[in-house]
Amino acid sequence: MERSGLLWSGGWRMVVLGGWLGLLALQVSGAGVEVGTRQRTLVPVELPTYTPIAPSNVAAYVEEGYAQWQWEGGTNDGVRLDLMPADYVMATRQTRLLSFFTISDIHITDKESPAQVPYFGWSAAFGTQGPGGLNPSSYSPAMCATTHLLDTTVQTINALHRLAPFHFGMALGDFCNSGQYNELRWFIDVMDGKTIVPSSGAHLGADMIDYQKPYQAAGLDPSIPWYAVIGNHDQFWMGIGYPTEKVRQALVGSNVLEIASPPGYGPLVPEASEGQGTYVGVVDGTTTYGDVIHWGPTNDFAVPPTVAADPNRHIITENVASPTDFVGEFFKTTSKPVGHGFLQDGTGSTAACYTFEPLANVPIRMIVLDDTCKADEPGQSPTFYGAGWVDDARYAWLTNELQRGQSDEMLMILAAHIPVCPQESLTVTNKTVGRQFYDPVVETNLVATLHRYPNLLMLIAGHRHVNVVTPFPSPDPAHPECGFWEVETPSLRDFPIQFRSWEIFLNSDTNISIVTTDVDPTTQPDSPAGKAVSLGLGALRVYSSIELTNTASHAYNAELVKQLTPAMQAKLAGCGETQWRRVSVDSGTDGPEVSFLGRLESTDSLSVPSWAEIPDATNSPYRVEAPRSQQFFRSTGQ
Repeated sequence: MERSGLLWSGGWRMVVLGGWLGLLALQVSGAGVEVGTRQRTLVPVELPTYTPIAPSNVAAYVEEGYAQWQWEGGTNDGVRLDLMPADYVMATRQTRLLSFFTISDIHITDKESPAQVPYFGWSAAFGTQGPGGLNPSSYSPAMCATTHLLDTTVQTINALHRLAPFHFGMALGDFCNSGQYNELRWFIDVMDGKTIVPSSGAHLGADMIDYQKPYQAAGLDPSIPWYAVIGNHDQFWMGIGYPTEKVRQALVGSNVLEIASPPGYGPLVPEASEGQGTYVGVVDGTTTYGDVIHWGPTNDFAVPPTVAADPNRHIITENVASPTDFVGEFFKTTSKPVGHGFLQDGTGSTAACYTFEPLANVPIRMIVLDDTCKADEPGQSPTFYGAGWVDDARYAWLTNELQRGQSDEMLMILAAHIPVCPQESLTVTNKTVGRQFYDPVVETNLVATLHRYPNLLMLIAGHRHVNVVTPFPSPDPAHPECGFWEVETPSLRDFPIQFRSWEIFLNSDTNISIVTTDVDPTTQPDSPAGKAVSLGLGALRVYSSIELTNTASHAYNAELVKQLTPAMQAKLAGCGETQWRRVSVDSGTDGPEVSFLGRLESTDSLSVPSWAEIPDATNSPYRVEAPRSQQFFRSTGQ
């Protein structure tokens, strides 16, 4: 593709965003320009015939078509009125109150760590999920390029921000794969735009293998504040194991961890091995696909396998009951705000809980809840440590914040890592399926509590690596305003490898529309991130997590409608900004160009021509030369 103006192909406009290497597909209509899976979606290519392959045969993922995908048309799941009265007639969007993005479950992985467990996926048979369902979570070739996936996601977010500014962003937990210090630092450093050395220990292959080479991260646009939510993988070994002394020592040592052999949850019981178990394996960074070495039964080794030790692999959360060590790292940052929402003086189980108000002139409050397990009980099962939990202290904190938000007449959005009573999928609506809390009574009681606060718009979460929207209608039909939505953001490591953008609108009837859209990070096919997208898809098909005939994008885009109380409706009158169309700059061979529909709101440094009313022109957007590149504007849609 030439960088020479705006290129048209049918109804699509391909725009090169001033110096950014990726491409965004934008569709122009009378309603404006939207970006994301509403316009195009990444879908797997169906395999009508196939050869069963082992997870370890990564080269065959490509050769046999398991990793093959293509772009298809967009998806729009329409308007959801599940929370509204049966006779409700949909109103039109009037003003825009808030715009933000969410990312989740990147699982930044120190693949050379001697205490990860790639063996349990790498050595599995075709179509099996393995002990405790660990296979795709313990090993995927995408783990070789997790920092690269995050970096390309940040670049995509920056590009969208230039088209339509975000007020803020949120990372919904599982920054780390196994709670290591270096994994968390990689995450923060990518967001900060630092030089990334994406390997540890001996840094094998750093001079020749693309996913091992140091690189300069783009960094999130400094005008976007971002906030953090703690996840289970940020505190526990592999997200589901208490970090015992044996695990802690293995992380910073040179001997590859020996753990108990399957079946069941055997891999999560390191204390029960001692010469009779299994070495967990590490990734060989000198190999093209990240081959796993140093694995297998301990009696197959004359001497224990070793790697170069690295003190930066130490567990970040020294005390899971009060994650102050984890919180403290977010104050060592160059992006804003310092702390990324966390409070420096927090202690106990509420240390990672906080609130913030994104805009001074719009009454919306974000409530960030740490709903991960906190009990210091090494003997608990993995189903405990990997599940949700709200103890008395956090329950009291949450109810206080909900009541405060209700009393202050603030709209509220609750953000947590683990969803509450979610639907199993978009097609299974029985909420008793797929519970995520260790104690189902706690989960049920939490939902009942949330129903008591009509100003609660929604709960946003990650954890399950899926796109699922769950309505929670009011238990009292006479008060539909007591209903709320729950929306899950998928993983940035596992297919569909998407993040979410959000726009909240005040409608003409003073109710609320929540427009949520999945976005595929834009990658170059031959880059480490591009390869990770393909190989990550291939891995889930090999494990039968996605059927070989499945060609769905697994995106879910919808407009979610929520009724407000009369008091809240009155308070929101006059809030927000008029909807506006996205405007982009293209670096052409003859200089940069601005393309827009409607009336330009701000000219900034533009000097020519004189700006006047431009008629809406869907099929032939007005173009004008601009004096400098990478300058973005917005125009009204009136």
